[in-house]
Amino acid sequence: MRILLWHVHGSWTTAFVQGGHDYLVPLVPGRGPDGRGRARTYPWPEPVREVPSDRLREEELDVVVLQRPHEIELAGRWLGRRPGLDVPAVYVEHNTPAGDVPRTRHPLADRDDIPLVHVTHFNDLMWDAGRAPSRVVEHGVVDPGHRYTGELPRAGVVVNEPVRRTRVAGTDLLPEFARAAPLDVFGMKVTGLPYGTFEDLPQHAMHAELARRRVYLHPYRWTSLGLSLIEAMLLGMPVVALACTEAVEAVPPEAGVVSTRLATLTAALASFIADPALAAQTGKAARAAALSRYGLARFLQDWDVVLSEARW
Repeated sequence: MRILLWHVHGSWTTAFVQGGHDYLVPLVPGRGPDGRGRARTYPWPEPVREVPSDRLREEELDVVVLQRPHEIELAGRWLGRRPGLDVPAVYVEHNTPAGDVPRTRHPLADRDDIPLVHVTHFNDLMWDAGRAPSRVVEHGVVDPGHRYTGELPRAGVVVNEPVRRTRVAGTDLLPEFARAAPLDVFGMKVTGLPYGTFEDLPQHAMHAELARRRVYLHPYRWTSLGLSLIEAMLLGMPVVALACTEAVEAVPPEAGVVSTRLATLTAALASFIADPALAAQTGKAARAAALSRYGLARFLQDWDVVLSEARW
């Protein structure tokens, strides 16, 4: 199949484009948010082709994969075909609703011509999808391999824009966690935090550095899941996470500690730092759990079903 999608979510797209189809990603001058083209920090296969936005009308497509509300209008303008009406489309919802969550309707809630695909059951639970046909395709992650050494008695955290997203990402909690363990923060715009920081590393380099840390800390209060959590588990890291998102489903008891109690979380962090054998054993269980639930083969198979059903 020939699939048009935007480069929005690097880790999710990296998994999605492993499926053996032909993938087209828009390219705009300056590689802005609506046309980043091919990823530069993620390993994408050759069948992912960047196409200048002004040439998209020339492309034959089987389906458009939408990920942001304004892409519906954007696709209509660039393609000369309306998603859901003139060309098959599906909409992937990566995010949890914002604002007054119990009363938040999805932008597609009043349409039934574009299927809505949630990446977690937590998303599906939180959004009011109205009459939009909806389903869940849980994440799949490219396995980085068991790379854990845990040689550094420090906790690794992955969060983009921690200052802007303070309470959402839980970065206001980091000072409390730092009393239990030294912290290293990886991601975009992390420089300037009073911890070790590693900014904008290519994915393979970030994985190598993260795996040297004794434990992975996932402080998010409000998100769909956070693929960095699954990647850390696949690396073989034990995890400590807030019980606020799909993390309660992703992390079984043998793989780490998930709680809403800050005292429980900080105690777990200190325990893993102090006991390398416990950390390694828990990390092995975390990797097994992630492989079982978030394997790439299952993810791609599920998406093939969605795409084949969407195609006219």
